Amino acid sequence: MPSVMLSAVLEEEPDLYEAFPPHVDPSGITILTDSPPGKKAPLKNFEEIQPLIQQGRKRELKLIIRENSWPINSPVRASLWPALCRQHQHGKSMLDGFYWDMVTQVFGTVELPDKPIMLPPFVEATHCLGYHLTRKGRAVADRVVSVLGYACPDITYSPSLYPITAALLHFMPEEECYHCMASLVASKEKMFITQTKLLNEVTWKTVMQIAKKHAKSAAQHLSRLSGAIGPERIYADWQWWILAALPFPHLVRVLDCFFHEGIKVFYRVALAILILFHKHTTNQNSEWYAEATKNGVDHAIDKFCRNMPVSPTKLLRTAFTIRALSSQYISRVFIKTEMTLKSKQVITGSRLVRSRSSDNLPTSQSQVNIQMMSHTLTIRESPRSSHMAMWFPFPNAVFQDRHQASDLRQKLFTLWSWLPVRITMYQPVLLYTTEEHGCSLTTFYVRVEHHEPTLLMIKTCNNEVFGAYCSTRWFERNQKDERGNRQAYFGTGETFLFSLYPERAKYPWVGCAADGRSDEKLSHGSELFMAADSKMITIGGGDGQAIWMDENIRYGKTDRCSTFNNPPLCPSGDFEIRVLEVYGFAGA
Repeated sequence: MPSVMLSAVLEEEPDLYEAFPPHVDPSGITILTDSPPGKKAPLKNFEEIQPLIQQGRKRELKLIIRENSWPINSPVRASLWPALCRQHQHGKSMLDGFYWDMVTQVFGTVELPDKPIMLPPFVEATHCLGYHLTRKGRAVADRVVSVLGYACPDITYSPSLYPITAALLHFMPEEECYHCMASLVASKEKMFITQTKLLNEVTWKTVMQIAKKHAKSAAQHLSRLSGAIGPERIYADWQWWILAALPFPHLVRVLDCFFHEGIKVFYRVALAILILFHKHTTNQNSEWYAEATKNGVDHAIDKFCRNMPVSPTKLLRTAFTIRALSSQYISRVFIKTEMTLKSKQVITGSRLVRSRSSDNLPTSQSQVNIQMMSHTLTIRESPRSSHMAMWFPFPNAVFQDRHQASDLRQKLFTLWSWLPVRITMYQPVLLYTTEEHGCSLTTFYVRVEHHEPTLLMIKTCNNEVFGAYCSTRWFERNQKDERGNRQAYFGTGETFLFSLYPERAKYPWVGCAADGRSDEKLSHGSELFMAADSKMITIGGGDGQAIWMDENIRYGKTDRCSTFNNPPLCPSGDFEIRVLEVYGFAGA
């Protein structure tokens, strides 16, 4: 592959040794050029890109980043990467000096320690990749990751966090790197970095599933070459094909796209690697086929990535020209896989059966939360207000009877066990109730629309109690797709329906097969999770609506729908709403 110093090609580019912060050793960094000068349009500078970021023109920005092969010593990334990461910031931006206050709080000083820092348990020592950081640079990366661990105690397993931190430090100072990582970790709309062992497992199983469909020949070839060890062992290392094995210039170009588009870029690049590996090992006389048969396909893929025979541009072009691989499809496979792994939790009637995994069982904190809710339920009832008491199946009761209160808590514990495990760590917060806030969709949206997730609970005038766990903000009703059209339905397969009275049942998305065998293609009607406008709210669709409510939050209807394959949630199908309450989760 051609390798030249870009000063001979782009004279305006900085000297290699001036392009990186002082904690980077550039002596081992190779500068690649994809094509001779003049063959391609001039590269965009940050001043040309910045308006697209500020105006939220994400599709145009995506295409520019994919197509502009900035050399590794280009100054553009010092501004571009922080700006891309800030797009995903959740909540208020951090004040200047916040990071150094955190450093002082954790280490007692802002001076770098002489001895190695003990890293958080969520990192893997074997994957603490420093790339071209100096010894001081590695200490800076250690400190950033340690402060992140202190600030984000919910992270339990995140092996990719350290190498992404180290890559960022090649183009920015320490404080800015921390702000970028904090934005990626807290991102709500896109996933960048998995933070639990469960989600880490979900990612490689997602790659395996999408490869079977969108890189079918390559996946079959890999399966044949894997032999006794099986393809699962190969796919489990998928992230390290990219983060550990790709040449640094290739990795940096991948990260250009990753910081804008999220982990789906890694999925596409992983498939591109499989496709290219297949192309170069089809011939049994090739060196890569010999490597795979002699040392194993896992070693062969690693060596293939380290000696990537195509340019960064060709790698990305291969990744982004995989046909029909939509973000929606990737998300659907991811959620389905996550739900399948969580299905170890078995609920039989009202009895909770503990498996080897404690997923979705009430934690000590969630039990405190439920006790708080049920205590409110037993003591608060008046002619005007029945906050939380609405869930008990008998109207106008004071609920002081111990047996009744116990039965109510049992129902709430069952509902709690159905929530995604990460949500049970947060305290439920009442966002909206018709008893206190009135019966108006406008008020509903004002109080609820920016919270994610939410729990809707309905009590009808016939005392039926049912509702839905809604995975996505109701504000999404206003979002437009890349063509500028308002999306009718939104949400994800984590959404589910439930009934508490007279029947107690959960109705998950049909794409989440509890036995993991549901591989058939889902219809469009099976993915209609949530819809809303100024006149109505709908949950579930396709051949009927699971829950529909009018603009006055007074009348509703329920029917079987394709999304959840549920029966009507009340016998009559039509219902009059006595109370609607919506809960959010503080800190989620």
